Amino acid sequence: MLDERKTAILSAVVQEYITTAQPVGSSHIARASGVGVSSATVRNEMAVLEQEGYLIQPHTSAGRIPTDKGYRFFVDHLAAPRRIDAATSRQVGDFFEAAHGRLEEMLHQTSDLLTKLTRNAAVVLGPKAEAATIRSAQIVRLSPNAATVVLVLGNGNVENEVIAIDDDTSDAVLAAASVHLARTLTGETLGSLGSLGSSGIAIGTGDERTDAICAAAIDAMQLVSTDAHVYVGGASNLADSFDAVDVVRQVLHTLEQQFVVVSLVRDIVDRGMSVAIGVEHGVEPLSACSVVVAPIVVDGEHIGSVGVLGPTRMNYPQALATVDIVSNRLGRRLGET
Repeated sequence: MLDERKTAILSAVVQEYITTAQPVGSSHIARASGVGVSSATVRNEMAVLEQEGYLIQPHTSAGRIPTDKGYRFFVDHLAAPRRIDAATSRQVGDFFEAAHGRLEEMLHQTSDLLTKLTRNAAVVLGPKAEAATIRSAQIVRLSPNAATVVLVLGNGNVENEVIAIDDDTSDAVLAAASVHLARTLTGETLGSLGSLGSSGIAIGTGDERTDAICAAAIDAMQLVSTDAHVYVGGASNLADSFDAVDVVRQVLHTLEQQFVVVSLVRDIVDRGMSVAIGVEHGVEPLSACSVVVAPIVVDGEHIGSVGVLGPTRMNYPQALATVDIVSNRLGRRLGET
């Protein structure tokens, strides 16, 4: 554990570097609030902090910058929780009051909101579609030999798939199939369809043609993706955060790989972390970045996550507070659907 003086100096270095992105010199830190020692003393203490791995000197004549270890100490011991200002709180509240419509649209807009508030890249990982409850089901004729199956889900999504029907299928048979499909599926989850189709339990209307249409409809709806919805917004913001072109290229390429982003966020949350700094998150191409995450909780169940990804010199108190309020409000909004 660092003593009081070293702690004050490290805190001042981290906060100054977050603000300026420039190596921090001892003379500047000596004038910082809460330090209260000479430049020579600060130089000596900064040298010790460098030896202990909290700071690094990028060039011989330059000041110091924090290491991942330095940021970790700052986040764990020095970063006082930051309260969201009234204007930001009102902006978040107004956003979720007005948020309606399809789940995908809400999650996409939430990632945009986080990007605007933090000026970092934002990640929103929504609930898996397989957990969504089916609110209604319908079969609608498209042509003499085709119909579309429409499911309205409890998360606000509307899913549809086209099925083939016989040319001589009457409107009465199609209507009967639609009624029975609604009766069979309403209240079920999308993930339960595998036990209800042609290879599962019998549809059981007693009419062979009606049963065949219902089974075909259920089989078709199993094609609907049950992966989690993931949205990454503001990735271009990271281009301004790094001087090295190859770092920017690596970061942007990695964020394009959806499965990597999903695994990254889930792993951090599963480890019980709210902040993963640099190499802590284990994704080497993002080693120059930190990730701040919070779970989306609905009725006590963790159904997704929101987070921001930015350079390791991100404003951690502000990012933590923003992610927390957005995840809380999103969870409340999803609980109302």
